[in-house]
Amino acid sequence: MKKTLIITLEFPPHVGGIATYVHDLASTFDPEKTVVLAPKMQDMKEWDEKQSYKIIRKNPLFPKFIWPRWIRLVWQVWRIVKKEKIELIMVHHVLPVGYAASIASKITKVPFLLFSHGTDLLAASKSSWKKKRIAGVSKHATKIIFNSESLKHRYIQLFPQFESSTLVMYPCPEKTFLEPPDNVVLEDLRNTYALHGKQVMLTVSRFDEGKGFPHLLRMMPKILEQVPHLVWMLIGDGPKKEYVLGEVQKNNLQNIVRYVGEVPHDELKKFYYLADLFVLLTHPDEGREEGLGLVFLEAAAAGLPVVAGKSGGVEEAVLHAETGILVDIYHGDPSVLENIVALLKNRDYADTLGKKAKERIRNEFVWEHQVTLLDTWLSDETSKK
Repeated sequence: MKKTLIITLEFPPHVGGIATYVHDLASTFDPEKTVVLAPKMQDMKEWDEKQSYKIIRKNPLFPKFIWPRWIRLVWQVWRIVKKEKIELIMVHHVLPVGYAASIASKITKVPFLLFSHGTDLLAASKSSWKKKRIAGVSKHATKIIFNSESLKHRYIQLFPQFESSTLVMYPCPEKTFLEPPDNVVLEDLRNTYALHGKQVMLTVSRFDEGKGFPHLLRMMPKILEQVPHLVWMLIGDGPKKEYVLGEVQKNNLQNIVRYVGEVPHDELKKFYYLADLFVLLTHPDEGREEGLGLVFLEAAAAGLPVVAGKSGGVEEAVLHAETGILVDIYHGDPSVLENIVALLKNRDYADTLGKKAKERIRNEFVWEHQVTLLDTWLSDETSKK
C-alpha cells in the first residue's frame, strides 16, 4: 500500500456521518502507511491515543481577517507530504480542503483522490462562483468518489464533463454493530430510561432541516393512540434541537420522549439493540438531500427494522419492503403513520425485515470489500517488483 494522507475537516471525537466514514476508512488501511490530518478539537488527545494509525491535528484555516484562509492548509499539506513521504492524498470536503490540496498536489507531484459527501453539491447549485471552484478541483483529481449512486448522479448533472472520473464507494457500519451487547448492558439502559413494558422507537440524527422532525412530532399523538405503550428515544444534537424539544413540551410528549443527546459513536450500538423500530423521515429540503445515511446501515447491522424517508441515497441504504419501509412525507401523513404502526404491531414482519437487513450488511457493506475499489491507486507497484 502507498503511504497515504487523508485530509478532513470532520473527524472524531466529533460525532457525525463524515467523521465516522473517515475514521472507518482509515482503520481499514495499513496503520503504518496511513496518516490523517484533522482539525484540533476538545478531547482529541484521549481519542487519538487509542488509534493505530497516525493522526496529525492542525488548525487548517487562518483567522477570518486573513484571506484566503485555506493558504495555511496548503503549507501544512506540503510539509506533511515531504516529512511523511506521502505517495497518495485523499481529500474530504471539496471546498476549501480540495482547493488547498489540489495546489499542494501540484507542487509535490503527489496525486489526490477527491471524496464528496454532498454538502459541496448544494454549494455548487446555489453559487456560480463555487461551482467554478469545484469544477477546478475536480479537474485535477485523479478520481472523484461518492458515497452513493444518487450523489454521483446529482454531481454529474452539474458537472457532466467529469462522468468518466467518478466512482461510488459505500460507507459501511463498523463490524461491532453486527454483534449484540451483553444483556446486562441492555437491562441497565431499560432501568435508566424506564423502558420496561414499553416498545421503543429510535431516531438517531443531526437535528436539522430535512430530517423530518416536525412531521414525526405531528404524527406522534395518532401513533400513540394505536401503540399506547410507546417510547420515542432521540439521539443527536444540532441547530433544531431547541425547536424539537420545545415541540415535545408543547404537545405534552415529555413522558413519551427520552432525549439522550449526542452519543459518542462507540457508545451508539447498544441503543440500536435496545429499540424495536428505527424511524427517520428524511426528505429533500431546498436542494439538500441525503448522501446515503449511515444511521440506516447501522440500524440494519443491528437487525433493526427501519422506516425511512425518501431522500437522495436513502433508497440505496434501505430496500423498500425488503430491508425496511421507504415513505414519502410529501404524500401525506396517513401512509407514513400506517407503516410505522404496522411495524410496531406486526412483530413477525418487522423481524423479517430486520433479519434481511442484517444479512445484506454482512454480504455487501463491508469496508474490506469496498476499499478494493481503490486498489488501482493504493497498490504499491514498486514493492511488488
